[in-house]
Amino acid sequence: MMNDQERRNFLPIDSDLIPDVPEKPRWMMVKITKRAVDAAAPADKEFFLWDDELKGFGLRIYPTGRKMYLAQFRAGGRLRRVNIGLHGALTPDQARTEAMKHLSEVRLGGDPASVRDRKKASPTMKEFGQRFLDEHVAIHCKATTQAEYKRSVELFINPKLGSHRLIDVTRADIVALHASMKDKPYQANRTLGVLSVMFTIANDWEVLTDGTNPCWKVKRYKEVKRERYLTEDELARLGQVLRDATSEPEAVNCIRLLLLTGCRLGEIQTLKWEYVDRKAGVLRLPDSKTGAKLVPVGDSVFEVLDGIKKIDKNPYVITGYVEGRHLTDMQHPWRRIRKRARLEDVRIHDLRHSFASDALELGEDLTMIGKLLGHTQVQTTARYAHLKTAPVRTAANSVSAAIAMALTKPVQASNDSEQEEAA
Repeated sequence: MMNDQERRNFLPIDSDLIPDVPEKPRWMMVKITKRAVDAAAPADKEFFLWDDELKGFGLRIYPTGRKMYLAQFRAGGRLRRVNIGLHGALTPDQARTEAMKHLSEVRLGGDPASVRDRKKASPTMKEFGQRFLDEHVAIHCKATTQAEYKRSVELFINPKLGSHRLIDVTRADIVALHASMKDKPYQANRTLGVLSVMFTIANDWEVLTDGTNPCWKVKRYKEVKRERYLTEDELARLGQVLRDATSEPEAVNCIRLLLLTGCRLGEIQTLKWEYVDRKAGVLRLPDSKTGAKLVPVGDSVFEVLDGIKKIDKNPYVITGYVEGRHLTDMQHPWRRIRKRARLEDVRIHDLRHSFASDALELGEDLTMIGKLLGHTQVQTTARYAHLKTAPVRTAANSVSAAIAMALTKPVQASNDSEQEEAA
């Protein structure tokens, strides 16, 4: 088979042996200017104008009349093309400038077509976020962490970055998202952490291949650490409300166990009767934030457990409204109870803080408190176990009083001073 150029060069005497040559060639060499582009009328098939000055710069004219600037080059032994933009959106001079950039990159060993192909193959942030939740978070994270990650992806990441291709997300995009949440610094930092894990996993899965993470070194907001502990008077008020709250016994039992064990909310909500080892005086939790652990408990805990009626076909201590399930919503009951106790600023997790602080006030060291709370590191315990204000003030008063007394004592003359005065 001969191409159009060969047909045109064939001897006329043999013209009866070859098909007719199309009246209009499939390509032309011209100086690509606005006049040349405007004059290029569409045909029944697409054809090209190639610039006679910049090799590889061209214009494709479609039968529909659409005109697309492009750059053509050879990379990796293959002939490749990259679309630059439509005529009208770009002028010929603007398209020529973009073509020069692509062709210069090729001369330096690059391949703009491969970059384009990788971008096309890259999933959007929304698509990858769903895969991340399904194939990583659901397998490797605990239920509470799964809920936190899902919330960050669906409520904060997708609305801002969901339509971006993963490969196109820049550090500037991450900074902008983080800054848009400055009124919620805690959530902003948690969302930044989720994004960082997403990009790390993308590199592990080779969805990204450059090994970079646009979340690295993005400065997090300063978080004000809460130090809220129940005083003796506040515990008395809470105790009175718990005794009077007869309409929601499951929630009351849950709060009592939280106060007396220092456990996390999820650990008490999912506590099963089979985990209670009365003989050893422990709760044998097969799973927690730090893995399987034993929670030593006192007689007061067993008194609460003795007062809870076991429900047939329900293995949980704190039973819910669905048959065979545990109580899932403690926030609403807690808000009602703390309001009646005039403790509106106390969170459920603050009950765990109070347990640690009470233990420290009673003379237990951080190592022992860590064992009670199920911590694996003393540094973690130290964040919880701050002394309450009253004992600290008492200690400060004792120290300052001792120093003040020392300041008022008369100075005794030394032997050297007495000898000098005698001389």
